[in-house]
Amino acid sequence: MNQTSPPLSTLLPPLICGTATFNTQYNPDPYALPTTAIVHEALSLGVRAFDTSPYYGPAEDLLGAALDTPFVHGNFPRRDYFLLTKVGRVSGDEFDYSARWVRHSVQRSLERLHTTYLDVVYCHDVEFVSPAEVLEAVRELRRIRDETGVIKFVGISGYPVSLLAERAELVLEATGEPLDIVMSYANYTLQNTQLASTGLPRLKAAGVGVVPNASVLGMGLLRRKGVPIGAQGDFHPSPQELRMAIQAASKWCDDQDIQDKRIEKVAIRWALENWMHEGASVGSTGDPASGIPWIREKVEKSGGIKLGVSVMGVSNLDELHETMRVWRSILDGRDNGEKTALRAGRSTEDHIWSLQRQEQVATLAQGIRKTLGEWLDFTWPSPPPGFVNKRSAPDVPAQLPTPAASPDQLSKPVMPDKWNEDERSVGEI
Repeated sequence: MNQTSPPLSTLLPPLICGTATFNTQYNPDPYALPTTAIVHEALSLGVRAFDTSPYYGPAEDLLGAALDTPFVHGNFPRRDYFLLTKVGRVSGDEFDYSARWVRHSVQRSLERLHTTYLDVVYCHDVEFVSPAEVLEAVRELRRIRDETGVIKFVGISGYPVSLLAERAELVLEATGEPLDIVMSYANYTLQNTQLASTGLPRLKAAGVGVVPNASVLGMGLLRRKGVPIGAQGDFHPSPQELRMAIQAASKWCDDQDIQDKRIEKVAIRWALENWMHEGASVGSTGDPASGIPWIREKVEKSGGIKLGVSVMGVSNLDELHETMRVWRSILDGRDNGEKTALRAGRSTEDHIWSLQRQEQVATLAQGIRKTLGEWLDFTWPSPPPGFVNKRSAPDVPAQLPTPAASPDQLSKPVMPDKWNEDERSVGEI
């Protein structure tokens, strides 16, 4: 089959709200987070895409509950926002890429998210399974796409850049069709830019349409207070020596005579701003959430071209508002950014301030990277040494264990009728 038309790069918004934070890895109690308020406010501010996964504990349920409300139904038609989820990762040490589990996982995500279709489905953390398993899952997702339409685009996600490129090359060679999308995390940050230096040339050559950059803080590594400690304790795979180097860079930032100098503030803006440019060739022309009112935007209508796609997770409304402030300031500083600022109800001063902030961030980023020294572009092993996949595929799909147990609050299937004809389960399609 040919790739889905029109291509994802003409549709996907360049700013995606990630929901990995709706999980016990990043927060002690995700059910205590204002997740519905976050989703509603994000939509109100122009965010039109949400990334999630069954592996993120209760994230799919929480996101689905937030979307299945009168506020969303009355103001944001389903066709106006994108849902991206994943299959394959069952728990920290369990992966199931079988066609049967893929079908079960897709069915469950549709139910949890209260939707009749998924815009993007990734194979989650492909480095943990064999190339053959990745091919099986990709082929099954594409079969579902072609026969039912409940999936629109298919991709892979993971950490090691070279392996992501290898799997993208394999899929193209084995199937004759490139992946629509490949998401990398923690590989385009102040500390590590391998996604741009080594990943992009190979991913583009493999025909990948869109490459989102996720986890611009390196899973919380680039923070003044260190890596996040949720209910699962210290899950971060970085070595202590790297953490110490980050803290030294953070202290260097604190000693500078510049406003907004905290390392996380610098790291977020630097990654969003630079990936917007460096990732543009594998970016998108969807709604940029610039703040221009009453327009179903495309980037060309707001004075620009394709923008590199970034995924940003937040845990509260303050973090969401700060993310949107930074994102729009970055847009204000682009070519024709003054026009964007004015059309969005901001001012010429906002455009000028953005250009000044670019210079400040560039100066701070240079100092941070110099301080990191030998730790620049360091990556931790994934999977870790000695990893063994403990999954043994069950005869019948069971309740999915995740890092944070999430209640199955939904019971009614939302697949098209032909998915459940003759009362077959999704695992028997």
